[in-house]
Order: sequence, then C-alpha cells, then structure tokens
Amino acid sequence: MATAVEPSSAPRAPGQTLGLPIASLLGAVYVLAALAVALFVVPMLWPDGGEADATDAGRAAHCCLQLAVLVGLFWFGSRIAGDAVGVRGGSTLVALVLIAIFFIARTFALNIEGGVGQMIAAGVAVGLGALAFRFFTGRTGANWMVALEEQGWFSLAQYKRSLGLRVRRLTILGILIVGGSGLYSMSSQGAVPAKWVLQVPFFDVGAVTVSNEANVLVPALLGLLAFWVAFRAANVPNFAEFLIATEAEMNKVSWSTRKRLMQDTVVVLLTTLIMTLFLLAVDLFWGWLLSRQTVGVLPARTTSPDKAGQVKEAKW
Repeated sequence: MATAVEPSSAPRAPGQTLGLPIASLLGAVYVLAALAVALFVVPMLWPDGGEADATDAGRAAHCCLQLAVLVGLFWFGSRIAGDAVGVRGGSTLVALVLIAIFFIARTFALNIEGGVGQMIAAGVAVGLGALAFRFFTGRTGANWMVALEEQGWFSLAQYKRSLGLRVRRLTILGILIVGGSGLYSMSSQGAVPAKWVLQVPFFDVGAVTVSNEANVLVPALLGLLAFWVAFRAANVPNFAEFLIATEAEMNKVSWSTRKRLMQDTVVVLLTTLIMTLFLLAVDLFWGWLLSRQTVGVLPARTTSPDKAGQVKEAKW
C-alpha cells in the first residue's frame, strides 16, 4: 500500500537542497582551492621555502607529497558531496569552464597593451561567464552534469567486474601505453620547463610561480590522470558493454592449434614464393617475345647515348 510522505520530512541531498548549479559552483570553488593548496601552500613547507630541490629524490618526494595532498582533498570533497547526483560532474565542468574563461581573457589582456586590453579581457570574461551561467542553469547543462557522473568517472565502483576481464585489461593497458609514450616523449624532449611561471595581467599581480619543479610535477599529474582515465574508461557502462560483448564473441572463435598454425604458415609462404617466381617468369618471357623484331610490339633492347654522352641500355 502506497503511503504519502511530506516533502519537509523527506531526506534531500546537498545538490537537491541548494540546487545543482549552486552546488556545482561551490564544488568548483573547492576544486580550485584544492589546486591552490597543493601548488602554493604545500611548497611553503619545504625547508628551502618552495625552491626546487637539487636532487632527483628530493624533487620526486616533493611532487609525491603534492599529489597525495591533492588526491586527499579531492577524496574529502567527494565525501562532502555525499549522494547528491550530478554535483561531482557539475563541479568538474564548472571548474574547467572557469579555468578556460581565465586563460581566454588572459590571452586578450596579454596581446592588447594598455587599459584597452584590460577592458576587452574583462568584457570577454563577463560575456563568457554569462554564457556559462545560462548553460549550467538550463536543462542541457544539468543533463551534462548528471550524465558525466552517471557514467562513473568519479567513482571507484567497477561495472560488471567479473565480465570481459581480458579485453578490458588489454584496453586499460593500451590506454596506458599511449599515455606513457606521450609522457616519455614530453620528458625526453624537455617540453615542460623546470620552473612554471604564469603571467597574470589582472590586478597588477604580475608573474606567479606555479611550480618550481614543473618538469616532474606536470608529467606525474598527467600520468595519474592517464591511469584514472584508463581505469574508468573500461568501466563506463556503454563502453564496458561493448568490451564484454567483444570478449564473448572472441570466445566463440575456434582457434587453430600451434602445429596447425605452423603448417598453414608454411603453405602460405610457399604459395607466395611459387606465385612470385611464376609471375617473374611470365614477365620475362613476354618481355622477350614482344621485343623481338618479328613482333615489334615493344622496342628492341638496344643501347643509345644519353645526354652526357654515356651509353646506357634501353629497357622494356
């Protein structure tokens, strides 16, 4: 028998209480604050006051501590969000949009000198912010935030963990190989400088040092991100179902034995060699026959002087 429950007595998640856009904005502020703590506050704990360590072990220890603090803060923020649907996805999207707006406005401010550049950058930031506000407060933005979270990108849970293990593990391995190759190329070519200095044209801040060990921190952060993407990609419901179905179809294939595979390989190689020799013999025979004077289809094999006065042989 169905019973009615008054809305005031029904439990509500934080995202439902504040509204998804407001909760996502607060979550984005928390994400940006976590990045600021890991990049600026934690280096103040170094004995050298944030300067780069001279040893590789020291730089690695610094970067590991920063990553550990960042992961811990993200985990704590996820616990605060609780069971609110769409807040994690919305916080990530809003944070990325805010960062993109900052860099776009920064580009205008750095490339246009004087107060005009500052005004244009401020106008661009306000315009993009208004568009972002309209998007996130609309139905499309809410659907994006909820869909991003429902796909499992912010969860440790595995989708049907006992099915399609081989194909899913190989998929994870492939993504890690691609990401690792990119990180190795980046590190070997020195694409990331040791000191990351960001020019901030607003509020007369000038240059801000993001990291004194960027050549270690940035690849480590990208490697952690690649590992997470590889792990979660194999657990996105739609893609995971495709991988599970792929392995199920592969299990239906009747694979040849090692002995039969060797025999078939020898047959294919011998057949290819015989066909190659046959085509070579046919080509030589018809070339010889059609170049004879009695037939006259192809020019005869004669010698003629070239432009330098040397003698070369005419080919068919």
